[in-house]
Amino acid sequence: MSSPDDRHADPQLLASLNALEFFKLIGLRIVDLRPGWSKLEIDWRPDLCQPLGIMHGGVIATMIDSGIAYALVLSEVATQGAGWVSVDLRVKYLRPASAGTLVCESTIPRLGRQIIHGESIVRGADGKEIARGDSIYMVVGRGEKAHPGLGGKGD
Repeated sequence: MSSPDDRHADPQLLASLNALEFFKLIGLRIVDLRPGWSKLEIDWRPDLCQPLGIMHGGVIATMIDSGIAYALVLSEVATQGAGWVSVDLRVKYLRPASAGTLVCESTIPRLGRQIIHGESIVRGADGKEIARGDSIYMVVGRGEKAHPGLGGKGD
């Protein structure tokens, strides 16, 4: 997967995004971003596995959801001051991952004013597909905080 837009995220942006505590906890790395595209990686570790020794499906789902969300970071939605939240996530697990580095590439095939559709493919170190997923995101708070408790309308 790739984007026709060749602008990449600057190293400072990637460093700040990779500093998120949850990402550090599970070892998820944002490798590269372009408008409408992202690439994330995670290394197989025993503590991220289910009892049979394969990567837990929740970790793979996290890669898919996060990959789509970060494909939006350099998009026009972000430049308009809007945020986005996932309202639906579907994952299709195709084969187990039991070693190596998993790579997730995500794209945004549909960027609407209110609804966004994103897709991801997770591959193993051998390049074979581990999982595919897609998500629907809702655009929130163009130019304002989306939740009243966070400083939006009604505070």
